[in-house]
Parts: sequence; C-alpha cells; structure tokens
Amino acid sequence: MPDAFVYYFLIRDRSSGTLISSKRRATLEAIQSKGEPLWESRMAVDESELDAAGFLVSRAESGSDPADEVWGDIRSLRLRADSRDRQAKQLSETTHREQKLTLCAESRELRNRADRLQQLICAKSKRPSAPAVQKLARAAEMGKSEFFKPE
Repeated sequence: MPDAFVYYFLIRDRSSGTLISSKRRATLEAIQSKGEPLWESRMAVDESELDAAGFLVSRAESGSDPADEVWGDIRSLRLRADSRDRQAKQLSETTHREQKLTLCAESRELRNRADRLQQLICAKSKRPSAPAVQKLARAAEMGKSEFFKPE
C-alpha cells in the first residue's frame, strides 16, 4: 500500500532539557534516532506527503487554525484514494479481481470521507457569524433591515 504511518514524537528541549512533543509528524524510521513516538498520534498519510527524510510536509502545524488542519486531512484522503485507483488500474481483472475490488472500495470510502469533511467545512463557513446575526437582530428590533431598505 502507498500509505505511510506518521507520529508526533518526544524530543528533548535544548534549553530546558525537558521532553516536549515534536511540531511535525514523521515515520517510525525517521523518529528512531530523534526520540520516542507518541503512539496515540498515529495517522495514515499517502507516501507522497513525506519528504526524503520521512517527515510529513504540506500540512498545517499542530495548534494552528483547525480548518487548515481539516483541509490537510481532506487533501490526504484524496491522495490516498488516487493511489488506490492507480494501483487498481495496474491489476488484471481476471487474476487479481478480489484485490482490485478491495482497492476500489477503499478508494470510494476515502473519497466519501473527504467529501463529508469538505461539506462540514463549507457548511460551517456559510453560517453567518455571531456579530452579523446580532447586528441583524438589532436592526429588526429597530424596524430596520440590512436587506430591505426603503426606497
């Protein structure tokens, strides 16, 4: 499979000497000489999202805008689905039918997850903000409307 698993890991802070979590995720091979993996942070990504050293690239950093993190997840899900589609196309229908069906089903599921996440983000961004709702409510109380102005 073209999937890779990446983890945050514990490293020593140079100034204080205490253990801190890394800012980037990496494969176990990349982490070996740097620190201990945080097993609960395991995440599947497409191999194309890794740099030559085994570190995850093209993702929002932990603690940044959550929407950016979700867009990174959507991108990763789509990349993983594309990888399965490419792999399925290379297989013979007669000799690898079962494996081809499995890859196609996994691809479909990954795309469905990406679509659901994208719908959630788009629905949330279309909702009016709290200040906008309050402004409309105040205008309605005063008999004014932002949308229907008298001519």
